[in-house]
Amino acid sequence: MKNSASVTGRCCGAVRAALWCTLAGIPLAHAHDAAADVVALTARHAELRKQLSSNQFQRPLYLESSEVPGKLQGDIYALVEQPYAVVGPALQHIDRWCDILILHLNVKRCHTSTAQAGGALSLHIGRKFYQPLADAFLFNFRYRMVFNQPDYLQVTLHANEGPLGTKRYNIALEVLALDAGRSFLHLSYSYGYGMAARAATAGYLATLGRDKVGFSIVGNQADGQPVYLDGMRGVVERNTMRYYLAIDAYLGALVVAPSERSEKRLNDWYASVERYPDQLHEMERGEYLDMKRREIQRQQMPRGAGAVD
Repeated sequence: MKNSASVTGRCCGAVRAALWCTLAGIPLAHAHDAAADVVALTARHAELRKQLSSNQFQRPLYLESSEVPGKLQGDIYALVEQPYAVVGPALQHIDRWCDILILHLNVKRCHTSTAQAGGALSLHIGRKFYQPLADAFLFNFRYRMVFNQPDYLQVTLHANEGPLGTKRYNIALEVLALDAGRSFLHLSYSYGYGMAARAATAGYLATLGRDKVGFSIVGNQADGQPVYLDGMRGVVERNTMRYYLAIDAYLGALVVAPSERSEKRLNDWYASVERYPDQLHEMERGEYLDMKRREIQRQQMPRGAGAVD
């Protein structure tokens, strides 16, 4: 009750601050939006208490996905056993995101720039093996820190175009302070698609991806084993989980010396992925570590180098 009261008090404080700014004539349009988002995320945490304490993930995590015509979205809500004073600063700077995203097995290189307002992040997305950057698809994301407050952080990444006619890629992260030792995280991953992308995905799901499933349980087999969601929503659930586990691995590595963090992130990400082999197993540990060490080394080279190696 004490923790809930603390969070509620902060929310009310944010609302009062927004109201005060409005009455005082201070042009802080985002103040009200931040207060509303804090209230909404606080309410979501309260709604998900049961799911966070007991679920198929064996960790305080809840995942959901949705599909509407032309758009797929995955959302993860998770408790983080670290204070906001650690989590917020760790995730608010654009440069940290390359250390996070490179853990994903399809991310071949990440580069950031602050030349434009908010900053830009370029990702090379490729196959599940080491390959020249010229063979990978380049995503150009706009990075935006929407809110950065003492108890709430919101950042977004947006790319207008992707491969095979996909578009409107959005990665959005919210982090809320809960109490002195815990934070609440919401990760959203979505993209739009057209006929070409749907056809390509259908071809993949009928061949290489025919045994792939997501995480949502849609029924049970005769022996009681769960039946998992498949299809395009299964695809977005798997990728949303991969990105969440990358954030989790990044935060977990903050406890070791900077020189040891890269290796810890790689090993922790792989170990977390392998907890869900039906959904996420793609390669053996040695293959993953070798590929990622080479890609991280290439990422540390000046931009333009290593494009055809």
